[in-house]
Amino acid sequence: MTVFLLLLVAGLAAILAPASRAADPPGPVPTAVVRPGDTLWSVAERHRPGSQPFAVIEKIRRLNGLEDYTVHAGQRLILPTER
Repeated sequence: MTVFLLLLVAGLAAILAPASRAADPPGPVPTAVVRPGDTLWSVAERHRPGSQPFAVIEKIRRLNGLEDYTVHAGQRLILPTER
């Protein structure tokens, strides 16, 4: 019975593993280096023109673990992928 359960768990893991990897974006993660005078707003507008800046800013903050809205020149930010 134990062998059956182990095989069942292993089979489920094999089936579910490719599905989780399918959600990963192909290629390198998009990033931006903060320029002198930049704000999250200017980075969001430059990266996703025509998008809702507030939504893009929140995604940038979440991706980079930012607790506030402060960025510094030279800081590298992970950017949200286009969706």
